[in-house]
Amino acid sequence: MAEKKKAGAFDIRVVIALLIGIYGVLLTILGLIADPAEVAKSDGLNINLWGGVGMLVFAALFVLWARLRPIVVAAEPGE
Repeated sequence: MAEKKKAGAFDIRVVIALLIGIYGVLLTILGLIADPAEVAKSDGLNINLWGGVGMLVFAALFVLWARLRPIVVAAEPGE
């Protein structure tokens, strides 16, 4: 029987979480330093802040999913 190992960093969910997390951090920072005049344009809702926090939560859920249910692949016979 072939030995099995986890996909680890090569799991596409980790890559997606990393990209969404980077954008989430940037949007959160932009939301925190937002000009009140810009926030007023969106009826008082700080869209960058809420969008960034949502993206960070989404990225955290993806990482949690990848850790709890890892993709298992068969090891090469030559390894």
